[in-house]
Amino acid sequence: MFSLNCKGKLLFINKPLIMGILNITEDSFYPESRVRNTAAIEKKATQMIREGADILDIGAQSTRPGSNRISPDEELRKLLPAIEMLINKYPELIISVDTYQSQVAKECINSGAAIINDISCGEMDKDMISTVALLNVPYICMHMKGVPETMQKDINYEDITKEVLDFFIQKIYECKHAGINDVIIDPGFGFGKHFAQNFLLLKNLETFKMLEKPIMAGISRKSTIYKTLGIAVEDSLNGTTVLNTIALLNGVSILRVHDVKEAKETITLLQAYCKA
Repeated sequence: MFSLNCKGKLLFINKPLIMGILNITEDSFYPESRVRNTAAIEKKATQMIREGADILDIGAQSTRPGSNRISPDEELRKLLPAIEMLINKYPELIISVDTYQSQVAKECINSGAAIINDISCGEMDKDMISTVALLNVPYICMHMKGVPETMQKDINYEDITKEVLDFFIQKIYECKHAGINDVIIDPGFGFGKHFAQNFLLLKNLETFKMLEKPIMAGISRKSTIYKTLGIAVEDSLNGTTVLNTIALLNGVSILRVHDVKEAKETITLLQAYCKA
């Protein structure tokens, strides 16, 4: 069992948790995940909480392959009102902020968020790790080869599992040395990896248990699913459930998903199966 200190709110991982995705951007790869105004954010958040989300992950910076960056000011203009509204409505809610910019991380945590989810694990902003340490919140470290604008253009690994594992060994050391107490690792499905590499990482997820950190899987509705099946992203829920099930069987502690109800059902059924 793991525990996370989320600004005084203790989150115990004695069973798999669900992180619901809230995208405040018009450039996310899955249109149905986009929420463009306060009313839409509140409606979607309420639905996810009722369906069983343990954490809501809110982001305003698109990180799909080939996406363009927005400034910290623009990111904060979108994020801060949403965070403040959600905390006022749901004071016990644990909010994660999906950002790789330290300025954004600092202001969002000070406004009520409690976790930082960084796709670059400090590689895109060298002040991020020290900033998170000072904020004293959990830090989600994701592996990404390159940056979103170019990450899918030159994908070469001699041994992807070993390379990702070595990356996390180094990053966990950096985080511990900086003073970050709670680190969550995310292999980064789809971030600088082609389909076969994503499946290989999924197959080898148990390898990362040796790091003794919670593992998060964010494979929901990604192109590995819908392009492998030859379907549209809108039709990729069933495939997402299949891969989430595999991830859970291989030791994942947190599922980052667009569809909370289905993820909750997956966890409930798998727990019943394991207890039989």
